Amino acid sequence: MFPNRLKALWAEGRPAINGWLSIASPFAAEIMAAQGFDSLTVDMQHGALDYSDLLPMLQAMRASGAVPLARVPWLEPGIIMKALDAGAQGIICPMVNSAEDAARFVSYLRYPPLGVRSFGPTRAAFAAGGDYAAQANANILAFAMIETAEGMANLDAITATPGLDGIYVGPADLSISLSGGRLAPGMDREEPEILAALQTILAACKRNGLRAGLHCGSPDYAARAIGWGFDMTTVGGDTKFLASAAGAAVAGFRRLTGGTAGTAEPGGY
Repeated sequence: MFPNRLKALWAEGRPAINGWLSIASPFAAEIMAAQGFDSLTVDMQHGALDYSDLLPMLQAMRASGAVPLARVPWLEPGIIMKALDAGAQGIICPMVNSAEDAARFVSYLRYPPLGVRSFGPTRAAFAAGGDYAAQANANILAFAMIETAEGMANLDAITATPGLDGIYVGPADLSISLSGGRLAPGMDREEPEILAALQTILAACKRNGLRAGLHCGSPDYAARAIGWGFDMTTVGGDTKFLASAAGAAVAGFRRLTGGTAGTAEPGGY
């Protein structure tokens, strides 16, 4: 089995930049994979896609060398195992709120005797290289999401879970939950209580030898997070990049033409 390049990167003391895929398009995944990300996460939770989209997107990413990850919709063994069988080299699981949740999550990713994963790596056996059965347990990454007040309350127990590789922070849900709805959802938080929570999560990860990931909205904030001690930061995704580039093009056109725009003829472009 091909070594997980994220593990190799971290072993060298280098941080990782992750990209996010929410559009059900192998072509979009291929384009994103060609941009130099260390890893790319297909978002099956909130992305506009499902398993039938995941597999061809992972295929489209293979030639790039980016590590293919998937965020599953929920803590459910069937979809976790299918995402791995499709070729994901790591799983991000949302709403892990207790040590019991974390232990169940880890068990779904590992073959016996370390877990209960069922054997049948239909695509992974080809995409990940030979000897998959013997190497998968050591190569697959398990990231539990901390994004609720309950998860924060159980942070020490969660991060002490055997077999867990890392924590991935969802700042939007975490901000809503910790503030009781007072804070609006969003990334790149500056509120003192959220910054303190991030430091608490980092400290728990370091105590337990886990990697820490954070979802960010800008390169500047992502670089700050790496400086704090995060090992992986997500710096945007396909929907954001498409919207921002398209918006900038339209804004530039309107600025240069005095705020006017032509109208396409029927059937034209």
